[in-house]
Amino acid sequence: MNIILSNSSTLPIYEQIKIAIKEAIFSNELKEEEMLPSVRAMANELKISFLTVKRAYDELEQEGYIKTLPGKGSFVSPKNLELIKEEKLKEIQCYIEKIYDISKISNISEEEIKELFKMIFEEEI
Repeated sequence: MNIILSNSSTLPIYEQIKIAIKEAIFSNELKEEEMLPSVRAMANELKISFLTVKRAYDELEQEGYIKTLPGKGSFVSPKNLELIKEEKLKEIQCYIEKIYDISKISNISEEEIKELFKMIFEEEI
């Protein structure tokens, strides 16, 4: 797993780590039960404080993406398909809200938006 941090990002570093790990889980780059690097190993690799990595791991564990076994390390939790679906629905909702805002500013009707969606979905089939 290759995590690239951006100093110019508005997101805190621990949040960038969380996002990178979630994306690796969603894409199956990280498999269920796969061991993550230790907090210290990842901190050394990224050249950041181990407390920053620990915060990312703690939050990922609270959200159900990883589990930590004392003395053994942190592992990818078995995939909770409902959790993944909910995360993706939230992401889609944000995009739809942007579409709505743009359509209102641009005086584009609901029917025109629906027609665009219909065309996009028909192309996928």
